[in-house]
Amino acid sequence: MRSRRNHQEGFTLIELMVVILIIGLLATIVVQSLRGATDKAKRTKAEADIAELKTALDRYYLDNGNYPTTEQGLQALVTAPTSGPIPANYEDGGYVQQIPLDPWGHPYVYQSDGNTYTLESYGADGQPGGTGKNADIIGSQQ
Repeated sequence: MRSRRNHQEGFTLIELMVVILIIGLLATIVVQSLRGATDKAKRTKAEADIAELKTALDRYYLDNGNYPTTEQGLQALVTAPTSGPIPANYEDGGYVQQIPLDPWGHPYVYQSDGNTYTLESYGADGQPGGTGKNADIIGSQQ
């Protein structure tokens, strides 16, 4: 003889919907926390790039007695300038291989009179000023 089951095992539709809702809420929380971590990582990357460029600018200064001017720009760290103050002891191969963009895809802003400089990233919005992820990251030499 066959025995029949009078009850069925499994989950109800309501139970499944509650579990799916909970998983969705947890996923939303994780995504939001990762978004904040990404912003922090981009700021840290920009700070590291600025520190590397500052080191290259200091080496340029030690070799040549002045910083590249605003007109010469950061490109003077890659190839020897052909206008403005011509460097007397330019390092073979340059001071960096290439000038990176900031983590938001904008060029770093460099201004110099040859004696001092300001090097900065304008943050996520690419505009001066701002707060949070749009805040400027500044590296300067006085």
